[in-house]
Amino acid sequence: MKRNLLSLLLALMLVLCAATALGEGLTIQSSLELEYAKNFTVDYCEGGYNLITISDGTRYLTIPEGAAPPEGIEEDITVLQLPLTNILISSTPTTSLINAIGALDAVSLTTTEYNTWYIEEVKAAMDAGKLTYVGAYKEPDFEMLAAAQPPFAVFSTMLSSVPDVADKLTELGIPYLLDQSTYEEHPLARMEWVKLYGALLGKEEEANEVYNAQAELVASIGAESTGKTVAMFYITSKGALYARNGGDYMAKMLELAGGDYVLSEMNPEKSGTQQMEMEQFYADAGEADYIIYIWSLGGKPETLADFSERNEMLAEFKAYKEGNVWCTTPDYFQISNTLGSMIVDMNKMLTNENETVTAFQYLFKLQ
Repeated sequence: MKRNLLSLLLALMLVLCAATALGEGLTIQSSLELEYAKNFTVDYCEGGYNLITISDGTRYLTIPEGAAPPEGIEEDITVLQLPLTNILISSTPTTSLINAIGALDAVSLTTTEYNTWYIEEVKAAMDAGKLTYVGAYKEPDFEMLAAAQPPFAVFSTMLSSVPDVADKLTELGIPYLLDQSTYEEHPLARMEWVKLYGALLGKEEEANEVYNAQAELVASIGAESTGKTVAMFYITSKGALYARNGGDYMAKMLELAGGDYVLSEMNPEKSGTQQMEMEQFYADAGEADYIIYIWSLGGKPETLADFSERNEMLAEFKAYKEGNVWCTTPDYFQISNTLGSMIVDMNKMLTNENETVTAFQYLFKLQ
């Protein structure tokens, strides 16, 4: 109930912001249709201008190539002259969306190191010198940024944890957008942010194609419950266990795949994870039919033996005893453009009792 009310308030705020943002002689003709996303809007104005409003209150007006900004726009609106090139992207999921619509050539700066990328096109761009690492988002090389002078940047909301960096970007005259997709409730809403980047980069048709293809994959499953329960968690290198909250988008992905999250009642209004003691986790999730172990910085197990070495109690879980322990691939959290395919993989896992299906893209079974 609280989430629904919050969503309505956010939607109302976006509409009100848009209504007061127009300059002289500039009117909204239509708006981008969104199926699930609630944290951004795109309003199409006459003359090819687009007004983008984000749920954090920031607004952006894209100016068509060769056109000038209209008179009288409000001071808080960031003006972006199209086409956008030489931009900085400090979010791997956002980069995956931009790559999926064929606009990676617009990106020239990243805060993710080469050896941590799993997107081959990104690594190829770095090999070719088209994409440059400028330091981590917490401590970017400001001299490099000042020299490159990107006209636009996209960061995850993690930038809010380092306000000094945000202030320095403003000082350097680098406008930035905070991607709010992690605040979306529905998994496909996260992916629907591809439409925002399509609008920014002149790839709207491609963005619709990418989104629709994944939405159709999810629809093809039919969302029928298999009655199978699943635990989803990871253990850090220091032995701390973190399970997904009941309100997390991965729990929703599992539901769309036909599964039941065994910890659905744990923080049902929250996304992200909750640290748990192993004894309590076993009491709550020990009888789950399946385990999805989430690859993390703590490493990923290659075998059931590797898995049980993380904590001896793991061997007591029903899923372990029945050989139903699965692990996500390392690129699972780096890629947002194939969330539908990830949900299909979950459904295959849940319905593959005779193991006739062997092709999985984002999950693998521990033996």
